[in-house]
This record gives sequence, C-alpha cells and structure tokens, in this order.
Amino acid sequence: MNLPNKITTFRMICVIFVVAFLLLPINWTVIPYLNIGVNYLIAWIIFLVASISDMVDGKIARKYNLITDYGKLMDPIADKMLVNSALIILSVVGPIRIPVICTVIMVARDIVVDAIRMNAVKKNKVIAANIFGKLKTVFQMVALIFVMINDFGLSDLLTLPNYLKIGQILIYLATAMSFISGVIYVYQNRDLFREMK
Repeated sequence: MNLPNKITTFRMICVIFVVAFLLLPINWTVIPYLNIGVNYLIAWIIFLVASISDMVDGKIARKYNLITDYGKLMDPIADKMLVNSALIILSVVGPIRIPVICTVIMVARDIVVDAIRMNAVKKNKVIAANIFGKLKTVFQMVALIFVMINDFGLSDLLTLPNYLKIGQILIYLATAMSFISGVIYVYQNRDLFREMK
C-alpha cells in the first residue's frame, strides 16, 4: 500500500460520505444564492476533494514509478464508485436532475468494461484505463460538480431555460464521451472476445 494506493483507497471511503450527505432526507439551512441545502454543499466539497485525489494519485504513481497492479485495477473502480453512485442518486434527487437515460448509458458502459477486465484477470492480464476512459471520467466529474451545486447559480444568473442548464449540457457531453470510450475500449480488447470462442 504505497501512497498512490492509499489515496485510491481514500477516494473509495469518500464515496460513503458523498452518498450519505446526498441522501439526507431533508435539506439543512438553504443557501439563498445557490438555492441548495448545506448537505449538498458538504457532499460537493467531499466529491471535489475525491475528484482531485484521482489526479494526484496518478501523477505520484507515474512520477515516482509507484505503478502497481492494485492501482491499475482499483483506481478505475474507485472512480466508478464515486461517479456512478452520484449519477444514480442525482437522477432522482437534487437541485438539477440528471436524465435517467444518461445515467443508464454511463453505468452500462462501466459494466461492460468491468466484464472485459474480469475476463482479462482470469487470463492473468491487468488492463489499465486508457486515455479515453480517463477523459470520460474527467467529463463526468466536472459535470457532476456543476449539477451537485446547482450550476453555482450561473444558469439562473444567465436566465437559461431548464433544458439548457450548464450541468445538463455537461452531462450530455459526458454521456457521449462515455459511449465513445466504451466502444473504443471494446474494440481495443476485441482479442479477449476471440479467445472466449
């Protein structure tokens, strides 16, 4: 358990607190300008710290040559735990609702990719996240940061209609990126499917 792996584990622990604060049954004191409860603000802060930790652990691992199989396997799992739990919750609650179809596409993509990884592990192979998967995660995290905190009030300030909220637009972009990265991931690992025949 080197430092990058500890940071990855820390990110998985953060998921528990993000989910807990997002699922609180009532909003605490509402912040007037943002028109959201303090519980969403706390969840947002924890989510932001966890998202930043995703960049930090990778940089440390590469800079000091601390890349391990644990990191290759658990880093993307930690990202998916963080992102997918927030996606699912914010599809049904929250200041801005995430379209359910977007959540379904992004979660389904992750299930397919994880199935490929599990098959690779059986063959003693560890498949690290590719650049497209990392870009997908960045898109998702940025979108969720805007959704969770109600666009920081920017959509209301710009008097944008509900379907043009900044968070909504970013979610659609993240969904497109997720779908594209999933197709690329399947194509790059098509040899695994051939071996299954």
